[in-house]
Amino acid sequence: MKETPPETVETPAAPAPSAQLEKPVVDAPTAAADTELPPDSDGEKTPKAKASALVKEAQAYVTDLFARELPAKLTYHTLGHTEVVVKECRTLAPAAELSPSDTEALLLAAWFHDVGYIEVYDGHEFRSMERAGAWLAEHNAPKSQIELVQSLIKSTHRDSPPETELQKILVDADMSNLARDDFRSRAELLRTEWEVVLDKTYTTPEWTELQLNFMLAHKYLSEVGKDRYKKALKENIEDQRDHLKKKQKKDKKKSKEKTDTFAEPKRGIETMFRTMYSNHMKLSDMADKKASMMIQLNAVLMSVIITYLGAKMGKAGTLGPVLTNNPVLGIPVAILLVTALGSVITAILSAQPDVTSFAWLKKSPEIATNRRVNLLFFGQFTKLNLDNFQNGMRELMRTKDMLYNNMVTDIYYLGEVLTRKYRLLRTSYTIFMVGLILTALSFGIALLYKS
Repeated sequence: MKETPPETVETPAAPAPSAQLEKPVVDAPTAAADTELPPDSDGEKTPKAKASALVKEAQAYVTDLFARELPAKLTYHTLGHTEVVVKECRTLAPAAELSPSDTEALLLAAWFHDVGYIEVYDGHEFRSMERAGAWLAEHNAPKSQIELVQSLIKSTHRDSPPETELQKILVDADMSNLARDDFRSRAELLRTEWEVVLDKTYTTPEWTELQLNFMLAHKYLSEVGKDRYKKALKENIEDQRDHLKKKQKKDKKKSKEKTDTFAEPKRGIETMFRTMYSNHMKLSDMADKKASMMIQLNAVLMSVIITYLGAKMGKAGTLGPVLTNNPVLGIPVAILLVTALGSVITAILSAQPDVTSFAWLKKSPEIATNRRVNLLFFGQFTKLNLDNFQNGMRELMRTKDMLYNNMVTDIYYLGEVLTRKYRLLRTSYTIFMVGLILTALSFGIALLYKS
């Protein structure tokens, strides 16, 4: 038969933390039914109740129903979980000395208690009751038995606390996974199911803590359930506590590794600032040297051109015989002169001292501790009088955060000055390069024109 797609599951809004679904620990889908709890205190396994013919028919029906229609999204509420609950009921029934009729009702309720997940997620117990009632009616079960099975299934709902011993046994069997050795791995199946079906996502520490809180709040209700599960539950709670502590310690160590430096923190910070200051000073020195080179080169070039042209004009009253015989040569000479002038001007601007200061410091010296103010730079602290400067420096030396903030601010303004220097320096080199190219091209054209 055609399998029902996962989309047929009705997905309600995620419940509030106080109304979490009742089983935060999950059974594995296949091998779960073969997993044994620890033997009783006497070292012997308890006998299991035999399944009646009606129970065997219910087993075949539910197994086939889950195989055909259970949504693939469900990784927790699977056939494996149902098989575990049935197996535990078979173990608890003889210990509680249940009658054959009560045992049969208990096992029927165990097989049908989760079939409602095929249609709806939250509140599935009521759909399970309807399906169980309809199936039992088809098999001519007495009305009293149908009502008993439905009341047992209803007791597994989080808002229907069990009252009878039979109901308590079913709820204890349903929650027996809390007392198993592999309870933590089963819980991951529920975590996956909630993420897919309810869109509820938890980090690993959050999920581990949620499980621990649930286990601490849980109590087994029936006498046989207490005897079978209470000791194992207590051990699992301690194990979960240890797991949570180890996880928190591990996460804290990882966080510390990300934030700590390899060297001692104070020394590492000082080394960083020392290196940044040194690099900025070297870059500033390089920019000034490059600007000085461009100023000297272009100044010499301009001096030669102006001297040559001035001498010729003073001697002959004209621009000289070369320019007189070929006036077109005046174009490359003019281009070269303009190039030198433009390049030397931008180089001078690049080398020109630039002092970052705030005029408003004179009017408001009391805010010398403003994050934008750098008391370590003369361009700013000279706007203050001596008293305000001394007060600001004392505060700076007393507060580590303020000291580092001033150093960071100082580096920022150094970067601004360097950005301006290199921008103007690049412009100077670009003008010089383009001017030389145009001069050479125009000189070539002038020679061709003469020929």
